[in-house]
Amino acid sequence: MKSPPSPGAGYSASRERMNLGVGWYWGARWSDGGRQSHDATAKRQSSFADIPTGYLQGFKNTTIQSSIGGQAICISGMMDVTASANNTEIKLPDPANQTEVTERLAEFVQINSTLGQQALGGVNPVNGTFGIYSQLCFPATTGTINATTLQFLIHGSGLDRSYWNFAQGYSYVDYAAQQGYTTFFYDRLGTGLSDHPDGTQIVQIALQVEIAHELVQLLRTGAISNQTFEHVVGVGHSFGSFQTNRLTALHPDDLDAAVLTGFSTDKSGLQLGFAGFDLTIASQAYPERFSDLSNSYLTGPTIEGTQYFFFRWPGFDTAILDSADASKAGISWGEFFVDGPMVANNFTGPVDVVNGEFDLPNCHGNCLVPSNKLTPVKDVYYPAASNFSWYVGPDSGHALNLHYAAPGAYEHIHNFLRTNGL
Repeated sequence: MKSPPSPGAGYSASRERMNLGVGWYWGARWSDGGRQSHDATAKRQSSFADIPTGYLQGFKNTTIQSSIGGQAICISGMMDVTASANNTEIKLPDPANQTEVTERLAEFVQINSTLGQQALGGVNPVNGTFGIYSQLCFPATTGTINATTLQFLIHGSGLDRSYWNFAQGYSYVDYAAQQGYTTFFYDRLGTGLSDHPDGTQIVQIALQVEIAHELVQLLRTGAISNQTFEHVVGVGHSFGSFQTNRLTALHPDDLDAAVLTGFSTDKSGLQLGFAGFDLTIASQAYPERFSDLSNSYLTGPTIEGTQYFFFRWPGFDTAILDSADASKAGISWGEFFVDGPMVANNFTGPVDVVNGEFDLPNCHGNCLVPSNKLTPVKDVYYPAASNFSWYVGPDSGHALNLHYAAPGAYEHIHNFLRTNGL
């Protein structure tokens, strides 16, 4: 597997404007993505046994390991999270077979589709205690948790928590640790090692947001790792950004800032994206991985569909595509039908929007044509934000973290945090 090269010039609101020959865009300089030279081994703890016992608080069946690039020490384990939410009644039953799934997808993309009206009913209150597999990672160079600012990471659909700590040189967790930050990330309900309840009536965005809210409260009050985190920054990707957005709308005091990746006001590419992803009943597509899941869990059946939805050639290493396809997660029937973003009228923190230039589902394949699709986020969703910035990673698709341009995006995000005192 090749290491990513230094990122190309991204388009960013925080950089000087430059003429690209096709109009005025915002430009950036070449950089090394902030990958400074560190002698991490010299400063790293010689043994995980030196970690204070209190750091394990809140985790069950705990394990401790290094992040993929060795820049962070990660505590991992299951957490019991009790949450309640007003889900939406899905009037369509779980698909009986693949023929029904394919038909619903065809109805979803057809002109004047009424599938949403057919599928969505009234309020459906849900509650319960759910096992959420979580990881908290802190800088290996210090061997201690930085409780000043925590980054709270939520992955998107079709992926699991590994999106944030994917491979050497493609790890947001490693980069954040190099900058001195602690990160917390988890498998959303219905993905990875977390619980997989009913994928139609239970695993929906409303409950996912309340689980995120409860986790933030546990982090702020010292119930996790015996630390009371002073500031919490939400960092989402795709459907995880929809949840981060709703968290700022419904619980505006939870987060001090929001970073939304794979996110814009243009959702016109979603239908095109899902048509190409070719959703298939997960247990039929990959019985060796998903045989215990009901038909309410779907996934993409081919590596071509994974590339189509998440990647943009030639901005990625094919070995990363192979790994992403091998580790892709399911998408619940309930998450597929229920809408995402909300207007966060009472959120007054800073907001940053970061996308791959050629994001298919959330920019219809180009975030800068016919105009910048990131800048409207401020007026549409965040009218009270104290500060707003944006960044477009060059030659990248929807899964920006998995492209060569990822370090440039990481650098931009951490500059955004520092600029806003976080």
